This record gives sequence, C-alpha cells and structure tokens, in this order.
Amino acid sequence: VPGQAQGEQPGKEYKMQPKPEIIRENYKGCDKLKGKVALITGGDSGIGRSVAVHFAREGADIAIIYLNEDKDAQETRGMVEKEGRKCILIAGDIGNKSFCEQAVEQTVKELGQLNIIINNAGEQHTQERVDEIPQEQLERTFKTNIFSYFYISQAAMKHLKAGDTIINTTSVTAYHGHKTMIDYASTKGAIVSFTRSMAINLAEKGIRVNGVAPGPIWTPLIPGSFSEERVAAFGKKTPLGRAGQPSEVGPCFVFLACDDASYITGQIIHPNGGDFIGS
Repeated sequence: VPGQAQGEQPGKEYKMQPKPEIIRENYKGCDKLKGKVALITGGDSGIGRSVAVHFAREGADIAIIYLNEDKDAQETRGMVEKEGRKCILIAGDIGNKSFCEQAVEQTVKELGQLNIIINNAGEQHTQERVDEIPQEQLERTFKTNIFSYFYISQAAMKHLKAGDTIINTTSVTAYHGHKTMIDYASTKGAIVSFTRSMAINLAEKGIRVNGVAPGPIWTPLIPGSFSEERVAAFGKKTPLGRAGQPSEVGPCFVFLACDDASYITGQIIHPNGGDFIGS
C-alpha cells in the first residue's frame, strides 16, 4: 500500500489506490441468505460494502445507511444490483436516534421485512494524550461507534423474529487497546460487551447476536485517519505481514448471518492476520 492520506472522515473509497478488494472473483454464492433483508450501517464502502455484495451474492436484498459518501454509496448499489438483488440507500447520521428509527422503518417499508442487522459504521481519531481528546470528539466517537448500535437494534426489535440475527463490527483494538486512539478502542471494547449481553438477552427469542473483530483492513477509514507514513506501514506488523482486504472479512459476516452458525451466539470472529486473541 503506497503512502496516502485523505485528511477527513468518512474516507472515500473511490480515492484509494489501490482499490480494496471487495469480493473474490471465485466466491460462489449458494443462496445462504435467500429471501432475507439486511440493513448495513456504513455499507457504502470498505467492510460494509464487502458485506453488502457478499450478502447479495447469497440472495439477500440490502439497505445501506451511510453519512454523505454519495459516490461510494451509488457504486455499492450498482454492485448489489449486478448480483440481481435490490438495494436502497439511506443517508444520514446514525448518532441521531430518530434517524436510526426512520432508517429501520424505511427498510421494512421498501423491502418488506428485516432479518439481519449489521452494525458496522464507525469513526476513529488520533490524539497523542488522553487529556488532549476534545469533548466533541469523545462524544462524537461514542455516538457513532456504540450509541448507534443501540439505536438501530432498539428500532429493529419489533421486526426481528426467531432465526434473525444481529452482527456487530468491533476491532482488534478492543482486546489490545490503542496508544493514540483511546476513545475509539474504548467504544470497540463496549461493542464486545454489547454483543455478549445482547446475545444473552435475545436468546429466548431465537435471535442470535455475534460480532466480527477485524485487524488492519484496507478500507477508507485508514487514509481518512492516518498520515501517509502510517498508511504505508499499515498492517505490516501482523504475523502475515500485510493488511487484510474487505474480501477477507465479508465471508465472516455471511457465516454468522446464515444457518451454518445456527448454534453460535455471543461470539466474536477475528480476521486479523494472525494476531492471537485471548477470550
């Protein structure tokens, strides 16, 4: 990955060089999610885009929530429609509870039902010292990264039924911490506990709740967050010696969303290039 920086969030996938790999050409769908409807926050690019395209190839219709990355969102919709599935785009701020409620209702109204929630959107900012984290940044990070997971899940409760599922995107930083992204890592730790608690809470309803904790993955969040120098070194400290691609994460979500994982709840999958994580 050559050094590059966009200097703003959300990052734009169309500006990245090289472009992330979203789905492998040899990935064969086999109707694992046929007849399902999935709502994906942050589905316009990166991991969210990969999840959308993988789900579409497995037979699901897709609703994507994104902030303002219209060009990326339109491209993702084209990729989903190329798989022969429906895709609706919903732009707005998931840190706002009423917007999250409206997005869930729009999904059900336009696509007929709701079976899979992918809480995925996130933001991260670097600060060298904890006392340098501005209150605005702290509140913004928590609203995007964990409050929205509550808002979307709460709004979806009246639509989800036995056999449906919620999958949350956490991070390797939840387990190791991060020296310069303390607030971000804290939200990701909260997502792990949220996932485990929700799994217990919803077990009697037959709704499974799991999570995915990616390591360094080549997404727009990276050039949108770091300097060119840090981007050039991104992922090289993993045992595999490289950053991962969204195409290497999307299938984790497929597995957790489909009946292959029918006896799995409250668990976290770790696509992270070999960084061993204790429970």
